[in-house]
Amino acid sequence: MQDEIGRTAAAGSETGRVEAFSDGVFAIAITLLVLDLKVPREIADGHLTEELLHLWPSYLAFLASFLTIGVMWINHHRLFTLIKRCDHTLLILNGLLLFGVTVVPFPTGLVAGFLGRPDARVAAVVYNGTFVLLAVFFNVLWRHASHNNRLFAPDADRDVIRGITRQYMFGPLYYLVACALALVSVPASLGFNILLAFFFALPGVRLPERRPG
Repeated sequence: MQDEIGRTAAAGSETGRVEAFSDGVFAIAITLLVLDLKVPREIADGHLTEELLHLWPSYLAFLASFLTIGVMWINHHRLFTLIKRCDHTLLILNGLLLFGVTVVPFPTGLVAGFLGRPDARVAAVVYNGTFVLLAVFFNVLWRHASHNNRLFAPDADRDVIRGITRQYMFGPLYYLVACALALVSVPASLGFNILLAFFFALPGVRLPERRPG
C-alpha cells in the first residue's frame, strides 16, 4: 500500500512539474504579445486619436492571439487534470506544443505590421499556419496520453475524455479553413480565429452512452 501511494505521489509530482513549466511558457508568450502595441511617436498635436485608430490591425492581432493562447492554456490545464502519469514521449510532445506557443508572437507581429498592405494575405496564412501546427501538436499529445487511457487516472471521467477527443478532432481542419479564409479576407480570418478561441474555451462536448439494442 505504501509503495502504491509513493508511486502515485511521484507521478503527481512529475505531471505537476510539467504543468508548472508549461504555465511559465504560456505566461511569457502571452505577455510578449503586448510588445507589438506601440505608442505613437512624432505626431502632430491633436492627431493622437487618429493615430490610435490607425493601430487597429495591432489591436485585432493582439486580441486574436491573446484569446488563442489563453484558451490553449485553459485546454492544457484541462488535459493535465486527466493526465496523471508522465513518460518520455509525453515530455517531447509537450515540448513541441510549447515550441509552437513561443512562436505565436512572431506571426502576430507579422499580421499587425502587414494588415491593410499587399502582403497581408501572406502574413495571415503564416499566422493561421502556426495555429494549424499547434492544433496538430495538441491532438498528438492528447492521442498519446489517451491511447488505452495509459496516462490517465483510473477514475478519469470517460465522457469528458470522449468529449475532448471529439472537440480536438477537427481543430487542424478549422485552422486550415482560417488559412483559406485569409486568402479572401484577412480581417474575417482573424475574426474566425476569435470565434475558434471561444469554441475551444468550452468544455468538450459530452457524448451520450450508447444503449444496448
